[in-house]
Amino acid sequence: MSASRWRRLLDAGLWAVLAAPIAANQAMSSAYGGLVLVLAAMAVAVGLSRTRPLLALVVVVLGSLFDGNFVFAIPVLSYLVGRRTARTGPALAVFTAVAAGGTLVNLDLLRTAPSQWLLLASILLMCGVFPWLAGRYRAQQVELATAGWERAERLERERQMVALRERARIAQDMHDSLGHQLALVALRAAALQTAPGLAPAHRAAADEVRRSAADATDRLHDIIGVLREDAQPAPVTTEDVDELVRRARASGVAVQLARTGPADSRPVMVDRAIHRIVQEALTNATRHAPGAAVTVELAHEPDATTIAVTNDPPPSGPLPAQRSGVGLVGLRERVRVAGGTFTAGEHAGGFRVAARLPHHAAPAQDDTPVAAEHRQARRRARRSLVVAVAAPAAIAAVLAAGYYPIVAADATLPPRDYDRIPVGAARADLAGLLPRRQVAERPTVGVPAAPPGAVCEFYTDGNFPLASATYRLCFAGGRLVAKDELR
Repeated sequence: MSASRWRRLLDAGLWAVLAAPIAANQAMSSAYGGLVLVLAAMAVAVGLSRTRPLLALVVVVLGSLFDGNFVFAIPVLSYLVGRRTARTGPALAVFTAVAAGGTLVNLDLLRTAPSQWLLLASILLMCGVFPWLAGRYRAQQVELATAGWERAERLERERQMVALRERARIAQDMHDSLGHQLALVALRAAALQTAPGLAPAHRAAADEVRRSAADATDRLHDIIGVLREDAQPAPVTTEDVDELVRRARASGVAVQLARTGPADSRPVMVDRAIHRIVQEALTNATRHAPGAAVTVELAHEPDATTIAVTNDPPPSGPLPAQRSGVGLVGLRERVRVAGGTFTAGEHAGGFRVAARLPHHAAPAQDDTPVAAEHRQARRRARRSLVVAVAAPAAIAAVLAAGYYPIVAADATLPPRDYDRIPVGAARADLAGLLPRRQVAERPTVGVPAAPPGAVCEFYTDGNFPLASATYRLCFAGGRLVAKDELR
């Protein structure tokens, strides 16, 4: 069954359920003309509930003026308003207008008793506001679940890419390590080629070794893509910078190491980045500036380490432009991940690589759009739950606090004053003791019959929140003939 057909069936079932009590009331009243009208009004309301749920709610509220059984549809449509609309302003405006308009009509035009007004206001609260809040909370739950699934899918995609990223890291390590080794091989072959007394065949072989090492270094970039698909890990060296410099010096590189500050322990990532920066810089120096002096500077601070590797111009002049590799790009990424800064470029005719690595860089938070949306959805769901519970209680308290002064003001007879009033007292003598007005509603059930010819007055003892009638005083001939406590 298609989704559109399923929605039509649901709407038809909703219409049948909501229209049944209204139709039954109209049929029992023999108002068959009104029956067609209310069925059409309910059909319009249900039809609007998907695209204009707030307008559908207005239709059933107006319908309740014609038939009170429309009130059964108000909770359903209020829930759908909360479930299917994102904005709260229009719904709050409609509820406010209904409350204000209903209060004006009932108290001013229909002269409804205050307790009846409180009942109608409570119905609006329980049948309108509370279902709307429940619908909003349900909508936030669905949004949270959707954001959660999107986040889970994203994390699954990232998990699948972990292997590719790790292979890329291994490929970069292979490039750094093997590139450095090949550069040293080429340097030794060049030194052997220029050694005095070497036979021409041996000199040609040394030249071939040097060229092969240089070609292998250039081709290393081409095989990185293959290494990224290889699951075999590359060995990780534990060589420190001092050993790296000594080995390069033994290979014929004129390199000097200068340290400043105490070489305290640092995080592994920082040490690894320092080693790679020096290694890659020495490799580039031997390839692009053979014979040039190289200076490695390490400045250790309590919270960071600064590295600078500078080579002088090559003695034989600048070499022809060569194909750029990925060494410096990899160094820049390593430093970025470690939370540091990286620069590389020409310096006084030579070349300089510099970086600053903090020892305790704060890890980056997950600020992707999906994660941020998930956090916002969780906050909205929590707020909706709090509002759904607290708002009805707060509104009920406001209603009671507003209703009580209206019905109790100047109509409250304290129990001690009631006890002081004797039967037979003249009404004129009680003028300063009795309240200036009576309660609006007079009970009729469970009240003793009034004495013949007596006129009875009703007062409240101030019971909260209804302030209902508690005392009855009956006067005949200007004197109190009966006093009753109503419970």
